[in-house]
Amino acid sequence: MWATAGALALVCAGIAGLAVHDPSGGGGSGERRPARAVPTAEVTYVVTGRGTAEITYRAEGGTGAATVVREAALPWRKSIRLPVGKSPTVAVVLGGSGGRAACTVAVRGEHVQRATATGSYGRATCGGERLG
Repeated sequence: MWATAGALALVCAGIAGLAVHDPSGGGGSGERRPARAVPTAEVTYVVTGRGTAEITYRAEGGTGAATVVREAALPWRKSIRLPVGKSPTVAVVLGGSGGRAACTVAVRGEHVQRATATGSYGRATCGGERLG
């Protein structure tokens, strides 16, 4: 009877040992694996001209929300790191007094696109293909 009880205790202990699972792979230390780094590329947005303009651009991290800079003093420049798979975009809107402004996008130091806004409430948008 004692032999049966001892065998039963060993089986229960073995089952309990199987029930313990460490998803972190840290050997039970409780440490989590670091998140995988998302590859990025350097993107530079430039808006030239005089006066002020509203500038909207895809920001670092590349989330769906755009960043808007109201009454940005021109010339304006912003360099960011955008995740691979996202498309760089910058748009400029002139005020009611008009004028002229140009936007450009460079990816990894290479020119991608240029556009010009002119006149009252003139608009221009520059973008590039999805980063790869």
